[in-house]
Amino acid sequence: MTPSSPAPPTRQRTAAAGSWLRSVGSWIRSAPGTYIWLVALFVTTVIVHQMSPDFEEDFLRQRSTNIHELTQDPLRVLVTSAFWIDGGRWIPYAVLYTVFHAPAERWLGTLRWLAVVVLAHVLASLVSEGVLAWAIRHGHVPRSAANTLDVGVSYALAGVIAVLTYRIPRPWRYVYLFAVLVFYGIPLVTGRSFTDLGHFTAVLIGLACYPLTPARVPAQDGSTEGAVTSRPRTTQ
Repeated sequence: MTPSSPAPPTRQRTAAAGSWLRSVGSWIRSAPGTYIWLVALFVTTVIVHQMSPDFEEDFLRQRSTNIHELTQDPLRVLVTSAFWIDGGRWIPYAVLYTVFHAPAERWLGTLRWLAVVVLAHVLASLVSEGVLAWAIRHGHVPRSAANTLDVGVSYALAGVIAVLTYRIPRPWRYVYLFAVLVFYGIPLVTGRSFTDLGHFTAVLIGLACYPLTPARVPAQDGSTEGAVTSRPRTTQ
């Protein structure tokens, strides 16, 4: 009997590539909401790139969660604004969605992840635009700000980044939380724009979504850093 010869390098590379593709496919299937949303953003980004600059601005303004559109058709703009990216750069969002949204969806489950996304996007939009309306009413900003361009997915992203605080074990949880608060807090203090307020509000909403996070099975030493169950935490 002769010893078997090693597999050719080409076959090894093909097997490695196949294994990598299966891993990527498995990851995507484990976070369907994230990647369906990302595909939708890719399609709308391609559409935007076909528009002239003037038409693009007017088109996105009609889908913005600004004061004018919110008073006309709030439900429509709250939904449509989450499917367009101002600036037309899709790849950075693909990275951010993979780093933050996908792990959050895998951890929380699609429905609870979606609840965090909707709460952060909707409530942060309403709070920031409400403050902007107050500023317009009192003459702090011009009335033209009521029709500002305000589309995008950053409020939902900020909320998900915040809720992931509870996924990180102590003591690193507090380091992560501090970094998140600094990252979103400094622009609020220095810039004080309504979008900065919206981002920080979304962070607070994400932190308030603690009841949606999965409960942890107590470890043998009595701590709560044991395995995570799929059962949502309930109050007694």
